[in-house]
Amino acid sequence: MYDLIIVGGGPAGTSAGIYAARKKIKAILIAESFGGQSVVSADIQNWIGTPSISGYDLAKALESHLKSTEGIELLEGERVSNVERAEGGFKVTTGGGKTFETRFILLAAGSRRRRLGVPGEDKYDGKGVVFCSTCDAPIFKGKDVAVVGGGNAGLESVVDLFPYAKKIYLIVRSEGPKGDPVTLEKVTTHPNVEIITQADTQEILGDKFVTGMKYSDKKDGQVKELRVEGVFVEIGAIPNSDLVKGLVNMNERGEIIVDHKTEQSSDPGIWAVGDVSDALYKQNNISAGDAIKAVLNIYDRLMKEKKSPA
Repeated sequence: MYDLIIVGGGPAGTSAGIYAARKKIKAILIAESFGGQSVVSADIQNWIGTPSISGYDLAKALESHLKSTEGIELLEGERVSNVERAEGGFKVTTGGGKTFETRFILLAAGSRRRRLGVPGEDKYDGKGVVFCSTCDAPIFKGKDVAVVGGGNAGLESVVDLFPYAKKIYLIVRSEGPKGDPVTLEKVTTHPNVEIITQADTQEILGDKFVTGMKYSDKKDGQVKELRVEGVFVEIGAIPNSDLVKGLVNMNERGEIIVDHKTEQSSDPGIWAVGDVSDALYKQNNISAGDAIKAVLNIYDRLMKEKKSPA
């Protein structure tokens, strides 16, 4: 029986693993891979302490730090497939059929970006197709780009691009973008933004990198082409929270609702951090800090239980 199982190998999971080892918690970290969603980013400029690092190099640095830390068990290349309550805690099962018992769980499983599902999207992922404007907007300085998505995520992506992109096309499927009024006004009044409504993205074009995109104009039925060097896909994210469905409270987006002082969920034995939680800001630095907060809270809990009489 472990005291803690950490699920996930991104910045949150890795930070949790390092702190669990420092606190000498009997823990195992289970991760299919390291780095999280940022592994595809060509140039990350907001990882504190490092002016510029690729997603691949960040993933390797996280992995290296974790593996150099004594006191944490690792199970790599395995995805957790099921979590269920068991006597004294929980039973965790992996896709490979391995099972573990634990008192507590820290879920740092992240989310997966909702994708367009059009030709060229997978091919140019990380080569002009991006899913994080906060991470990658500076790469597109002086370039023409398209943002696909008419909700708050799309609007915020456009705002992130204001200081960098020369021209920003906002591609919206409906008759107009929808979001909070302040951000909407910023976007609709900015001289470098052109909003294209009633447009369905059909294909992303490129050579070695993105060179353009095609969309279907529902107003006239024609397929049209834009010459852009970047396509920001901002149509939402899907939290990887299915593992604990029915065990914890979630919001309408499937994010695990947590107490942001401790990161504990509605189940007193499950904590959640990063994109899988209802954290307001989805950022690597914030996820890492929240994971450390969660581990410290788990440690306090273990110490209190140890001192309590049987």
